Amino acid sequence: MTTTNAAPPGVEDRETGDTTAGATADATADAKAEATADVTAEAGGSKGWQFNSPLVLTMLLLAGVVLQDPIRGALSAPVMQSWMTVFVAVIVQALPFLVLGVMLSAVIAVFVPPSFFARALPKRPALAVPVAGMAGAVLPGCECASVPVAGALVRRGVTPAAALAFLLSAPAINPIVLTATAVAFPGEPEMVLARFVASLLVACAMGWLWHRLGRADWLRPPERPSWEGQGKGAAFWGSVRHDVMHAGGFLVVGAMAAATLKAVVPADWLGYAADNMLVSILALAVLAVLLSICSEADAFVAASLTQFSLTARLAFLVVGPMIDLKLFAMQTATFGRGFALRFAPATFVLAVLVSSLVGAVLL
Repeated sequence: MTTTNAAPPGVEDRETGDTTAGATADATADAKAEATADVTAEAGGSKGWQFNSPLVLTMLLLAGVVLQDPIRGALSAPVMQSWMTVFVAVIVQALPFLVLGVMLSAVIAVFVPPSFFARALPKRPALAVPVAGMAGAVLPGCECASVPVAGALVRRGVTPAAALAFLLSAPAINPIVLTATAVAFPGEPEMVLARFVASLLVACAMGWLWHRLGRADWLRPPERPSWEGQGKGAAFWGSVRHDVMHAGGFLVVGAMAAATLKAVVPADWLGYAADNMLVSILALAVLAVLLSICSEADAFVAASLTQFSLTARLAFLVVGPMIDLKLFAMQTATFGRGFALRFAPATFVLAVLVSSLVGAVLL
């Protein structure tokens, strides 16, 4: 009779545990190896092709050299000649005012303390709104530069109604913008006056409207760029570089759009929109929102749209500095979505109505 000795208690358990532990260790080792391989592959991939700026520029230059004959032929077409003429004219006229406005804006942002504005404004909101609106007439800066100043006003205890009035008026009625408007519309001083009056009325009306209907939980004060640890000179040039690159990009896009409208869009389409007063005003108001041009350069784009009436172009100049795509994005990111979804449509409607009325009276 054969006797089978039973395994000692715990042996099978130990063997099973050892097998499971071994399998787990192997799986862990494999996972680590795969993770290492992935990291190595990613690291190796990061050293491969990357679409950075120098690479893109080099590829564009190579494509230009290879395709120079077709490009030369396309540029010699009458449509492209007209497009290039309008594009270059808008850029050349607007760029000096853009650079000057950005530099003056940087001076204010870096060298003028935010507490100055709080001390200069009345404590009563009803009086602070028009004072803040008029302050935009002496403080140059585009709409992008006015956002941090408005945020500083709110942080210093200024009523949000006054800060928002300044936010809307400063990009539209400051001396750089008005001078650029006078240069873009020579012999038509009433255009400068109409832009000043309409923009100031809209800014004050929106400030008072916010004071009556606005809620504090809709508004989140924006944060200013921090210049701590840098000298005044470094902060100044940093602000200039940032604003020139930011606003200059929108200027190029606006000039391209204006040139396209002049050279590509059929004349009968523009003629139909221009002949109908209501359609022309709404069309240029919507165009101002879509183009998102810096306020220090938008007058030259408006001046190039000669098919449209002065009132329609006034709507373009009043709406653009107050509400466009970039401003809506900035308002959403800095003040909150609830604020932007209420403030932007109200500003657009009021700007169209006021510019139409002021244009009918002054133009």
